[in-house]
Amino acid sequence: MRVSVDVWLRGTDFATTESIDDVARQPGAWTDDDVRALLEGMLRAMDRKKRPGEADRGISLRGLSWIVNPYEHGGVVIAIEITMGAAVAGPFEIDKGALEAMIARVLVASGAPSSPTVH
Repeated sequence: MRVSVDVWLRGTDFATTESIDDVARQPGAWTDDDVRALLEGMLRAMDRKKRPGEADRGISLRGLSWIVNPYEHGGVVIAIEITMGAAVAGPFEIDKGALEAMIARVLVASGAPSSPTVH
C-alpha cells in the first residue's frame, strides 16, 4: 500500500509530503513487519529530504520519539521526531492501542531501550 508522510526538517519553515510504498498490508491487518517498514520508511523519507540525490543509508530504530494520536476526521496518525526533524504518517484505520503495542515491540526488537511509557 502507498502511505503519505509529511516531513518537516529542522531549520525549515515548511513540510513536504512523501510516499512510502514498502508497507505490504492494509492497517487493520498490519503485522510488526509492516509497522517496522512504515517507521523505517518515515525515517528514510526524512533522510532523503535532508540529503537529496545521495545513496540511501542504513536505518536504525533507536533514538526517536514517537506518538500515536487520534486524527480529527477518524483513524490515527503516527508522529516521530529525531534531531533532523519530524514526520507524520496517516491517518490509518487501526486500533490505537494495538498500533502502540506493535510500535513498542518493533522498537524493543531493534534494540531500542524499553520504556513503560509511550513516547
